[in-house]
Amino acid sequence: IFDPHYENYLPGLALCGAQPIFQSLREPDWGIDGEKLRRAFSRKPKAILVNTPANPSGKVFSREELQTIGHLCQAHGTYVITDEIYEHIVFDGLEHIRMASLPGMWERTVTISGCSKTYSVTGWRVGYVVAPSGLMGAIRKVHDYMTVAAPTPFQIAAIQALHLPDAYYQELSASYQKQRDFLLQAFAELSLPVYRPSGAYYMMLRIDGLGYENDEALAMALVEKAGLAVVPGSSFYHRPEEGRNKIRICFAKGWDTLVEVKERFARFVDASS
Repeated sequence: IFDPHYENYLPGLALCGAQPIFQSLREPDWGIDGEKLRRAFSRKPKAILVNTPANPSGKVFSREELQTIGHLCQAHGTYVITDEIYEHIVFDGLEHIRMASLPGMWERTVTISGCSKTYSVTGWRVGYVVAPSGLMGAIRKVHDYMTVAAPTPFQIAAIQALHLPDAYYQELSASYQKQRDFLLQAFAELSLPVYRPSGAYYMMLRIDGLGYENDEALAMALVEKAGLAVVPGSSFYHRPEEGRNKIRICFAKGWDTLVEVKERFARFVDASS
């Protein structure tokens, strides 16, 4: 599992008795360290979890990175579990590459995605898994005992959404990229360093110069003094100290809200200086 990671992964791993092996992505572009990854594979992991585009970093794994992971998986008999829930939110002309589409990877890839992010229906909890037939029996069994049944009316609505034209997905990415760019410029004007996301709708912000002890203290101050809710960066790392100098911001908001966020951040930074 790569750090930083979506915080719900670890409880899921604990529920199934898995022992995670962590790999830190390199800042500031969140690249993989091929040599460290090869050493980790020497421990014969059963599976590797790849989230692309990633929450919280906005990392989009390149074809070359996925090929490196794929070659290691084939060499060591390792499965890949890909979380591709943000597959249609990719910026700057980049391409979302599906691990299962790479040579030799269909047989050992479990692809997870859903409707929540692409169609803005997070409360519906409609998702899907694509995997080789030999794995689906176990997946269906676990699904049955965890959820009993999916919400049928929402599934019917999701089928209609899946037939939307390509133009919908192009506009989706373009719209979120405009929102990303707006906040990147806003934080640049405030001299606040930001990790530029390549996909999804989050960005991580460095907080070193704001005068707070850590990410949790700053997050609480933003709520109390500016009415802004962010997520402490430490919640995305298995070693919390690696995220103490970061916060995560979600920019999947209306334009009026984003303008207000810019203004409130400016007042907060001014008051903190």
